[in-house]
Amino acid sequence: MPSLVLLANPLPLLSQPALLAQVSQPDPSNPANKGAEVYCFMRKAGNDHEVSWSAAYALIKRQSASLFKTSPEHAAVMITEAVVKSPDAFPDCGRFLGALYGSEKPTPLRTDIPASGSTGPVAIPSGGGTTRRDRYSY
Repeated sequence: MPSLVLLANPLPLLSQPALLAQVSQPDPSNPANKGAEVYCFMRKAGNDHEVSWSAAYALIKRQSASLFKTSPEHAAVMITEAVVKSPDAFPDCGRFLGALYGSEKPTPLRTDIPASGSTGPVAIPSGGGTTRRDRYSY
């Protein structure tokens, strides 16, 4: 009879709220979680993928304790795992994860803006002379 009582009671491990809270909270010292936090925060703040990715990847590379450099592919997987493992810690970040794998195309440079006093791209005049196509046709 005592063994049936043990089976009828819920498991103590799953019924303790403190342990459940630990499962959903990411480790703040883990570079993957820090990278996911930076990437998700910047994307939600309106930054594009390239800027957000550069910041997150730089953080992961600098704070990883590995002897080898973290590849961009591995860093993307690390961020994805962190977001999927703790979706409550990174709300609404799942919609940005596809950009880590190329679903979001980079925005093209605008050449219709006048270059007066700017450091942006400058249009190359195509009237007479060498064009970009001619310059690289060997």
